[in-house]
Amino acid sequence: MPRHFSMLRDFHLADWFTLANAFCGTGAVFASMRYLHEGNVRDLMIGMALIPLAFIFDALDGRIARWRKSSSTLGRELDSLADVISFGVAPAALAYACGLQGGWDWVVLSYFVCCGVSRLARYNVTAEQLSGEDDKVKYFEGTPIPTSLLLVVLLAVAAAGGDLGESVWFGSVRLGPWLLHPLVLVFALSGSLMISKTLRIPKP
Repeated sequence: MPRHFSMLRDFHLADWFTLANAFCGTGAVFASMRYLHEGNVRDLMIGMALIPLAFIFDALDGRIARWRKSSSTLGRELDSLADVISFGVAPAALAYACGLQGGWDWVVLSYFVCCGVSRLARYNVTAEQLSGEDDKVKYFEGTPIPTSLLLVVLLAVAAAGGDLGESVWFGSVRLGPWLLHPLVLVFALSGSLMISKTLRIPKP
């Protein structure tokens, strides 16, 4: 194998599933861009369908790592970076494509992504402290970032009904210089739940 591909030799089987997760998330972002460029709802629906697929890959990589006893620091970092793309950036891009394009929407969607990044960084730092005698983390502090899949399902229902753009659910309101689509507040709620330190969810 050429020398510049030598890093790939360090990848375990689980890491390839993690990369598949990132691939799906990136595809969803591109699908959002294509929809905005060409206006074909089919592209948007394909992008939304890629997020559940990313969720499956995300679930499998952990199971495979435990099955093969091949977990590593590299794998954990890869997992976090992939999750930021698939469950942070991609849902925000899909929401923007659906019509949440007001100035305040940008702020809220950016807040949502930053909450996801912060949530994953905190987990990586505190995972050792939260683990028990078997080195397994017993619970999550705040909701895991893959729960944003629910937001994508919500957007998919709206898209399937043609409720996009100016027809997006709950309309829009002008607050000062910018528009706010009330639907975007579900992203604000999701982000806030991710960074909560009082909410503890048992880890399967």
